[in-house]
Amino acid sequence: MEKLRWAMLAIALALMNASLTFVNVWPTPGVRLTWNLSVEAALFVLAIVGARSWLGVPTRAVLRSLGVLLSLLVVGRYVDVTTRSLYGRDINLYWDLRLMPDVGAMLAFVAQPWLLAATLAGAVLVPLLVYVPVRWALGRVADAADDPRARRALTALAGGVLMLFITESVHAREPAVPHFAEPVMPVYVREARQFAYEMTGAGLRALPPPPPIHDADLAGVKGADVFLIFIESYGAVSWDRPQFAKALSASRTRLDDDISDTGREVVSAFIESPTFGGESWLAHVSLISGTEVRDEDTNQRLMAQHRETMVSAFSRQGYRTVAVMPGLQHAWPQGRFYGFDEIYGASRLDYRGPPFGWWDITDQFTVARLDALAIASQPRAPVFVFFPTISTHTPFTPTPPYQADWARVLTPTPYDRAELTRAWSQPPDWLNMGPGYAQSLDYVHAWLGGYLRLRRDRDFVMILVGDHQPPAAVSGEQASWDVPVHVIASHRTVVDQLLRHGFTRGLTPQHPALGKMNELLPTLLGAFGRPVVTSDKVER
Repeated sequence: MEKLRWAMLAIALALMNASLTFVNVWPTPGVRLTWNLSVEAALFVLAIVGARSWLGVPTRAVLRSLGVLLSLLVVGRYVDVTTRSLYGRDINLYWDLRLMPDVGAMLAFVAQPWLLAATLAGAVLVPLLVYVPVRWALGRVADAADDPRARRALTALAGGVLMLFITESVHAREPAVPHFAEPVMPVYVREARQFAYEMTGAGLRALPPPPPIHDADLAGVKGADVFLIFIESYGAVSWDRPQFAKALSASRTRLDDDISDTGREVVSAFIESPTFGGESWLAHVSLISGTEVRDEDTNQRLMAQHRETMVSAFSRQGYRTVAVMPGLQHAWPQGRFYGFDEIYGASRLDYRGPPFGWWDITDQFTVARLDALAIASQPRAPVFVFFPTISTHTPFTPTPPYQADWARVLTPTPYDRAELTRAWSQPPDWLNMGPGYAQSLDYVHAWLGGYLRLRRDRDFVMILVGDHQPPAAVSGEQASWDVPVHVIASHRTVVDQLLRHGFTRGLTPQHPALGKMNELLPTLLGAFGRPVVTSDKVER
């Protein structure tokens, strides 16, 4: 019996430690155990021993409270390690929870019914499934604390772990032996601190001043239609990882030919996105406003102000400014901040073709519809277009076929049945999204090149920017936050000025990144302005 009690105590201690030290198994939502130690598990042991010493015996109320607290830490640990591994960034509980209804709606659209049911059941059962074993483990420690010998052993063990953690923290040894898992409680503390930061108004006061957008004259692109196209999930990994570079080589060559055959040139570079794996709007607002926005709270503070933007710069020069947002299915009050003349959401685009992805609408249809609504008619004022694409959104498949007949794209039957069947036969592979990612970028290259050829006679300037890297499940662990940017134009002065800013000729961007996303705005506006005048000539 004595040996059994000691065995149960050892299992309980191991369970408490394991529940706060597991790590993510990339690229899945699963976890694996480690040999790391948890200082928080040691603190729980000391709390139980202290309750036994001060209260005589840990009461049920004390153990229930400790069980709830430990369960919260276990859930927090899972969310933290899983989010960082798969999403590529820390969770921001205050803002991310507000996005859960949208995420749930998207999952409900594409997920298999059994997977959706399992997810909902898990959400209900997980708290109970976590609480029962950790409450059992705490009870075993409390029972052992009744024995003075065991109580002394527990005090020595937990105290030793605590002292080792303090020593490691002070000396910051790397690698440390034994190694400690990151505590979970600071994650909750960080969330509380962020909330308090916003409540005091300190965040609003911390916003940097806007760049001098009002000085842009845009003389270098006068009369040209300017497209700012954010390509969803288009990251540096698509160029840097050999498997993607090889898979995309043919379609990139075709796009390069489409550019040169229509009398245009392209220059490219890398820039650092303010986000990773998601939250595309942070990249949008950073570039369009010229203010770095790396989190949703900064975004909300910026939206509450009246500022000059890239949109207002073009509007002031006589451009009609249009936002084409196929993923927009509800009111968008943020549009007032940007200052667009027209906003085409999903309802105004009126897509009636077969559904693809989260939002049904395909990128090629969006461009074809935009062309019919705002580009094809002549004469007219030049147009500035903001278009965030959606067909390369996670999970990337099924990918729409490219339709060479652009008039047919606008009909309810844009594809032959065989094409549609092949496309729909590619369900998302959540554990291996790489092939689907490359295929979705092939589609982007096809419709971009096709549209350039369709309107080869038009004066276009196209700014193609990746909003962020794909999720870490595709990008890999420790991937950079760099994204490509390409500028396609027939204006030699624009190309030359961008080359002076560090861009390189052709579609292939070069490392290192030129700077951050928000720093790209003054570079573009400067290149779109009057040519640089030297002492003896105008540089072209």
